[in-house]
Amino acid sequence: MRAGTVSGAARLLHISQPAVTKVLQHAEAQLGLALFERVRGKFYPTPEAQRLFTEVDRLHAELVSIRRLAANLKAGPQQRVRLSATPALGATVVPTAVARWTQLFADGHCELATHHTRELVQALVLSELDLGFALHDPHHPGVYAEVLTQAPMMALVPARGAALRARSALSLDALPAAVIGLAPSDPLGLRITAECEARGLTLHPMVSVQTYQLARQLAEAGAGAAIVDPFTAASADRDRVAVRPLEPTILVPLVLLTPVSAPLSQAARRLVQEVRESASACLARAGIQEYEPSAQPPMSGSLPVKTAARRRARSK
Repeated sequence: MRAGTVSGAARLLHISQPAVTKVLQHAEAQLGLALFERVRGKFYPTPEAQRLFTEVDRLHAELVSIRRLAANLKAGPQQRVRLSATPALGATVVPTAVARWTQLFADGHCELATHHTRELVQALVLSELDLGFALHDPHHPGVYAEVLTQAPMMALVPARGAALRARSALSLDALPAAVIGLAPSDPLGLRITAECEARGLTLHPMVSVQTYQLARQLAEAGAGAAIVDPFTAASADRDRVAVRPLEPTILVPLVLLTPVSAPLSQAARRLVQEVRESASACLARAGIQEYEPSAQPPMSGSLPVKTAARRRARSK
């Protein structure tokens, strides 16, 4: 199917050409139908072969996943922490946390990677990771999700002079005409779209991107306003963009993801603590409000973390 010739198939499979011919003839005899049309030395798959190939290719991918899972289970628990985060968190919150963790666990070893949420979940299910961090709950039956903290989505607006110091909330209907869009399948992008539809608004981005970091960089370059997660916003260049809360408030959670059947080691739990503290420090430095993990948007009467903590302290 891939090589197009017997000789090409032989090279791919590292067997002789007669062996390929024999296997093909045996398969056709067993199935009772022709799999290829032979034209001028080339092999062209029949429609039946194309349909079979789709199913066989899917089955092969599943077998590869099973082998990977078996290999990871055979390796067993080791003195290491295997961590992955989505690109936005991998570029902002995670590096500081890992640096502090290495100081606490001098003999430990952290394997760090970045994945989009879908790939991160697959790696957790296959026991290729111990834990992961994302910006939304994937709602997967094989993965436990815990919200560590929350903060609002932010607008990055190219500006100059005094406009750079604007800190008031920016309404969706007050966004500039030039807007940088997120991918249609992006979870945060879907939430923005839902809020716009509820208000009868339609955004018309001239540029759409796959990552929040790229959206930030485009906003800093003056390509348009960007709506990004709070951790990406915290790292924005405030000499180029005004960083403003979005109205209405859309809270973005920092979510810990772990396999449902694999408890975290002591070292992994400490790394989770470091990530939580790094996230809080990141938001505090940027002056972005942090909310309790179970909080609702302010319109529902919830309180930011610091405000709630002060009220609890006064009540004691």
